[in-house]
Amino acid sequence: MKIVKHSGDVVDYDPQKLRNSLIRSGAGETVVQDILDRIEKEIFEGMPTKQIYKLAFAYLKKASNSHAARYNLRQALQLLGPAGFFFEKYIARLFEAEQYETQTNLTLPGKCVTHELDVVIRKNGVIAMVECKFHTGREATTDVKVPMYILSRFNDLKENLHVLFSGKERISKCWIITNNRFTTDAVSFATCSGIQLLSWDYPKELNLRTKIDSHHLYPITCLTTLSIAEKDKLLILDVLLVKEIINNHQCLEKIGLAPNRIKNVLKEATALCAYY
Repeated sequence: MKIVKHSGDVVDYDPQKLRNSLIRSGAGETVVQDILDRIEKEIFEGMPTKQIYKLAFAYLKKASNSHAARYNLRQALQLLGPAGFFFEKYIARLFEAEQYETQTNLTLPGKCVTHELDVVIRKNGVIAMVECKFHTGREATTDVKVPMYILSRFNDLKENLHVLFSGKERISKCWIITNNRFTTDAVSFATCSGIQLLSWDYPKELNLRTKIDSHHLYPITCLTTLSIAEKDKLLILDVLLVKEIINNHQCLEKIGLAPNRIKNVLKEATALCAYY
Protein backbone atom coordinates (compact mmCIF):
# COMPACT_ATOMS: atom_id res chain seq x y z
CA MET A 1 0.00 0.00 0.00
CA LYS A 2 1.46 3.36 -1.09
CA ILE A 3 0.83 6.55 0.88
CA VAL A 4 1.82 10.18 0.26
CA LYS A 5 4.01 12.07 2.76
CA HIS A 6 3.72 15.79 3.56
CA SER A 7 6.62 16.42 1.16
CA GLY A 8 4.76 14.73 -1.70
CA ASP A 9 7.00 11.66 -1.68
CA VAL A 10 5.24 8.34 -2.23
CA VAL A 11 6.28 5.62 0.24
CA ASP A 12 5.07 2.26 1.50
CA TYR A 13 2.66 2.35 4.43
CA ASP A 14 4.57 1.15 7.51
CA PRO A 15 2.22 0.15 10.35
CA GLN A 16 5.21 -0.39 12.66
CA LYS A 17 6.16 3.29 12.36
CA LEU A 18 2.61 4.29 13.30
CA ARG A 19 2.66 1.76 16.16
CA ASN A 20 5.87 3.28 17.54
CA SER A 21 4.45 6.82 17.50
CA LEU A 22 1.28 5.64 19.27
CA ILE A 23 3.30 3.80 21.93
CA ARG A 24 5.37 6.94 22.53
CA SER A 25 2.12 8.72 23.38
CA GLY A 26 1.79 6.43 26.40
CA ALA A 27 -1.14 4.43 25.05
CA GLY A 28 -1.36 0.77 26.07
CA GLU A 29 -0.88 -2.12 23.67
CA THR A 30 -4.62 -2.89 23.49
CA VAL A 31 -5.49 0.70 22.52
CA VAL A 32 -2.64 0.86 20.02
CA GLN A 33 -3.66 -2.38 18.32
CA ASP A 34 -7.30 -1.29 18.16
CA ILE A 35 -6.28 1.97 16.43
CA LEU A 36 -4.05 0.11 13.97
CA ASP A 37 -6.88 -2.29 13.15
CA ARG A 38 -9.30 0.59 12.56
CA ILE A 39 -6.87 2.43 10.30
CA GLU A 40 -6.10 -0.77 8.40
CA LYS A 41 -9.79 -0.88 7.39
CA GLU A 42 -9.86 2.76 6.25
CA ILE A 43 -6.51 3.21 4.54
CA PHE A 44 -6.47 3.42 0.73
CA GLU A 45 -3.91 3.65 -2.05
CA GLY A 46 -2.38 7.14 -2.19
CA MET A 47 -3.80 8.22 1.18
CA PRO A 48 -1.97 11.28 2.58
CA THR A 49 -0.01 10.67 5.80
CA LYS A 50 -1.68 13.79 7.18
CA GLN A 51 -5.05 12.05 6.90
CA ILE A 52 -3.68 8.92 8.59
CA TYR A 53 -2.37 11.08 11.43
CA LYS A 54 -5.76 12.75 11.84
CA LEU A 55 -7.48 9.38 12.06
CA ALA A 56 -4.97 8.07 14.61
CA PHE A 57 -5.28 11.27 16.67
CA ALA A 58 -9.09 11.11 16.65
CA TYR A 59 -9.16 7.47 17.78
CA LEU A 60 -6.49 8.12 20.42
CA LYS A 61 -8.42 11.14 21.74
CA LYS A 62 -11.46 8.94 22.31
CA ALA A 63 -9.32 6.66 24.46
CA SER A 64 -7.33 9.32 26.36
CA ASN A 65 -7.02 13.09 26.03
CA SER A 66 -3.56 13.15 27.61
CA HIS A 67 -2.18 10.47 25.28
CA ALA A 68 -3.62 12.35 22.30
CA ALA A 69 -2.00 15.54 23.59
CA ARG A 70 1.38 13.87 23.73
CA TYR A 71 0.87 12.30 20.29
CA ASN A 72 0.15 15.83 19.04
CA LEU A 73 3.41 17.28 20.42
CA ARG A 74 5.19 18.11 17.18
CA GLN A 75 2.16 19.86 15.72
CA ALA A 76 1.70 21.66 19.04
CA LEU A 77 5.18 23.18 18.65
CA GLN A 78 4.14 24.48 15.23
CA LEU A 79 1.23 26.28 16.91
CA LEU A 80 3.72 28.45 18.81
CA GLY A 81 3.82 30.65 15.71
CA PRO A 82 3.21 31.95 13.18
CA ALA A 83 6.17 34.30 13.70
CA GLY A 84 7.94 32.13 16.27
CA PHE A 85 7.87 34.70 19.09
CA PHE A 86 6.26 32.25 21.50
CA PHE A 87 8.64 29.50 20.37
CA GLU A 88 11.56 31.67 21.50
CA LYS A 89 9.96 32.17 24.91
CA TYR A 90 9.23 28.45 25.07
CA ILE A 91 12.90 27.63 24.41
CA ALA A 92 13.87 29.98 27.24
CA ARG A 93 11.56 27.96 29.53
CA LEU A 94 13.32 24.78 28.40
CA PHE A 95 16.72 26.16 29.42
CA GLU A 96 15.32 27.44 32.71
CA ALA A 97 14.19 23.88 33.50
CA GLU A 98 17.86 22.89 33.13
CA GLN A 99 18.94 25.56 35.63
CA TYR A 100 20.05 28.20 33.13
CA GLU A 101 19.44 31.92 33.59
CA THR A 102 17.78 33.37 30.50
CA GLN A 103 17.00 36.63 28.76
CA THR A 104 14.95 37.01 25.59
CA ASN A 105 14.55 39.49 22.76
CA LEU A 106 17.81 41.42 23.19
CA THR A 107 19.60 43.90 20.93
CA LEU A 108 23.37 43.89 21.40
CA PRO A 109 26.20 45.71 19.64
CA GLY A 110 28.81 43.64 17.84
CA LYS A 111 32.22 44.79 16.73
CA CYS A 112 30.83 45.82 13.35
CA VAL A 113 27.02 45.96 13.55
CA THR A 114 24.12 45.59 16.00
CA HIS A 115 22.35 42.24 16.37
CA GLU A 116 18.92 41.14 17.60
CA LEU A 117 19.12 37.95 19.67
CA ASP A 118 16.30 35.53 20.44
CA VAL A 119 17.62 34.13 23.73
CA VAL A 120 20.77 34.54 25.83
CA ILE A 121 21.56 31.92 28.49
CA ARG A 122 24.04 31.58 31.35
CA LYS A 123 25.09 28.60 33.44
CA ASN A 124 28.25 28.08 35.50
CA GLY A 125 29.53 31.45 34.30
CA VAL A 126 29.31 30.50 30.60
CA ILE A 127 27.13 32.69 28.40
CA ALA A 128 25.69 31.58 25.05
CA MET A 129 23.50 33.13 22.38
CA VAL A 130 20.56 31.02 21.17
CA GLU A 131 19.03 31.52 17.76
CA CYS A 132 15.61 29.94 17.18
CA LYS A 133 14.59 28.87 13.69
CA PHE A 134 10.84 28.34 13.68
CA HIS A 135 9.02 26.59 10.82
CA THR A 136 5.25 26.36 10.37
CA GLY A 137 5.52 23.70 7.66
CA ARG A 138 6.26 20.14 8.80
CA GLU A 139 8.68 19.36 5.96
CA ALA A 140 10.72 22.59 6.15
CA THR A 141 14.36 22.10 7.16
CA THR A 142 17.12 24.38 8.42
CA ASP A 143 19.91 24.21 5.86
CA VAL A 144 23.64 24.97 5.97
CA LYS A 145 23.19 28.67 5.15
CA VAL A 146 21.68 29.22 8.61
CA PRO A 147 24.69 28.10 10.73
CA MET A 148 27.03 29.86 8.29
CA TYR A 149 25.14 33.13 8.77
CA ILE A 150 24.76 32.75 12.54
CA LEU A 151 28.46 31.92 12.93
CA SER A 152 29.32 35.31 11.40
CA ARG A 153 26.97 37.03 13.86
CA PHE A 154 28.45 35.10 16.77
CA ASN A 155 31.99 36.06 15.71
CA ASP A 156 30.96 39.72 15.58
CA LEU A 157 29.27 39.60 19.00
CA LYS A 158 31.95 37.68 20.89
CA GLU A 159 34.45 40.48 20.24
CA ASN A 160 32.56 42.78 22.66
CA LEU A 161 31.69 42.77 26.34
CA HIS A 162 27.94 43.08 26.95
CA VAL A 163 25.83 44.15 29.92
CA LEU A 164 23.82 40.99 30.51
CA PHE A 165 23.29 39.10 33.77
CA SER A 166 25.85 40.65 36.13
CA GLY A 167 27.89 43.47 34.67
CA LYS A 168 29.93 43.27 31.51
CA GLU A 169 30.20 39.73 30.20
CA ARG A 170 31.35 37.96 27.06
CA ILE A 171 29.29 35.61 24.88
CA SER A 172 31.42 32.52 24.32
CA LYS A 173 29.06 29.90 22.89
CA CYS A 174 26.34 29.64 20.28
CA TRP A 175 23.21 27.48 19.90
CA ILE A 176 20.77 27.06 17.01
CA ILE A 177 17.41 25.47 17.81
CA THR A 178 14.61 24.51 15.42
CA ASN A 179 11.23 22.84 15.88
CA ASN A 180 11.84 20.80 12.72
CA ARG A 181 15.08 19.28 11.41
CA PHE A 182 18.56 20.27 10.22
CA THR A 183 20.00 19.13 6.90
CA THR A 184 23.09 16.89 6.96
CA ASP A 185 25.29 19.77 5.74
CA ALA A 186 23.94 22.05 8.46
CA VAL A 187 24.88 19.49 11.11
CA SER A 188 28.34 18.96 9.59
CA PHE A 189 29.11 22.68 9.39
CA ALA A 190 27.81 23.43 12.89
CA THR A 191 29.76 20.53 14.40
CA CYS A 192 32.95 21.65 12.66
CA SER A 193 32.39 25.26 13.80
CA GLY A 194 31.59 24.45 17.43
CA ILE A 195 27.92 25.47 17.24
CA GLN A 196 25.46 23.51 19.39
CA LEU A 197 22.36 22.26 17.56
CA LEU A 198 19.00 21.15 18.92
CA SER A 199 16.07 20.00 16.82
CA TRP A 200 13.03 17.74 16.99
CA ASP A 201 15.25 14.65 16.61
CA TYR A 202 18.85 15.92 16.97
CA PRO A 203 21.02 14.98 18.82
CA LYS A 204 19.86 11.39 18.91
CA GLU A 205 19.51 11.13 22.69
CA LEU A 206 19.07 14.67 24.04
CA ASN A 207 16.88 16.17 21.32
CA LEU A 208 13.93 18.54 21.65
CA ARG A 209 11.40 15.72 21.91
CA THR A 210 13.27 13.85 24.69
CA LYS A 211 13.98 17.06 26.62
CA ILE A 212 10.28 17.95 26.57
CA ASP A 213 9.36 14.51 27.89
CA SER A 214 12.05 14.38 30.58
CA HIS A 215 11.12 17.79 32.01
CA HIS A 216 7.36 17.59 31.27
CA LEU A 217 7.69 20.80 29.26
CA TYR A 218 4.58 20.21 27.17
CA PRO A 219 3.42 23.40 25.42
CA ILE A 220 -0.08 24.61 26.24
CA THR A 221 -0.88 24.20 22.53
CA CYS A 222 -0.89 20.39 22.80
CA LEU A 223 -3.96 20.21 25.06
CA THR A 224 -6.98 18.69 23.32
CA THR A 225 -9.53 20.16 25.75
CA LEU A 226 -8.77 23.75 24.67
CA SER A 227 -9.68 25.48 21.41
CA ILE A 228 -7.04 27.23 19.31
CA ALA A 229 -8.49 30.62 20.34
CA GLU A 230 -8.26 29.68 24.03
CA LYS A 231 -4.66 28.53 23.60
CA ASP A 232 -3.82 31.85 21.93
CA LYS A 233 -5.30 33.75 24.87
CA LEU A 234 -3.16 31.77 27.31
CA LEU A 235 -0.02 32.43 25.24
CA ILE A 236 -0.76 36.16 25.36
CA LEU A 237 -1.01 35.84 29.16
CA ASP A 238 2.50 34.29 29.08
CA VAL A 239 1.17 30.85 29.98
CA LEU A 240 3.26 28.63 27.72
CA LEU A 241 3.51 25.32 29.55
CA VAL A 242 0.84 22.80 30.53
CA LYS A 243 2.37 22.48 34.00
CA GLU A 244 1.88 26.23 34.54
CA ILE A 245 -1.91 25.85 34.68
CA ILE A 246 -2.00 22.94 37.14
CA ASN A 247 -1.44 25.13 40.20
CA ASN A 248 -2.73 28.31 38.58
CA HIS A 249 -6.21 27.57 37.27
CA GLN A 250 -7.07 31.26 37.67
CA CYS A 251 -5.58 31.79 34.22
CA LEU A 252 -8.28 29.49 32.84
CA GLU A 253 -10.92 31.62 34.54
CA LYS A 254 -9.35 34.72 32.99
CA ILE A 255 -9.89 33.41 29.48
CA GLY A 256 -13.55 32.70 30.25
CA LEU A 257 -13.70 28.95 30.86
CA ALA A 258 -16.65 27.62 32.86
CA PRO A 259 -15.93 25.53 35.99
CA ASN A 260 -16.76 22.26 34.23
CA ARG A 261 -14.39 23.10 31.34
CA ILE A 262 -11.66 24.03 33.82
CA LYS A 263 -12.08 20.66 35.52
CA ASN A 264 -11.66 18.82 32.20
CA VAL A 265 -8.60 20.86 31.18
CA LEU A 266 -6.90 20.32 34.55
CA LYS A 267 -7.63 16.59 34.37
CA GLU A 268 -5.89 16.35 31.00
CA ALA A 269 -3.00 18.58 32.12
CA THR A 270 -2.39 16.57 35.29
CA ALA A 271 -2.47 13.25 33.44
CA LEU A 272 -0.09 14.54 30.77
CA CYS A 273 2.50 15.92 33.21
CA ALA A 274 2.34 12.79 35.37
CA TYR A 275 3.11 10.50 32.43
CA TYR A 276 6.50 9.40 33.76
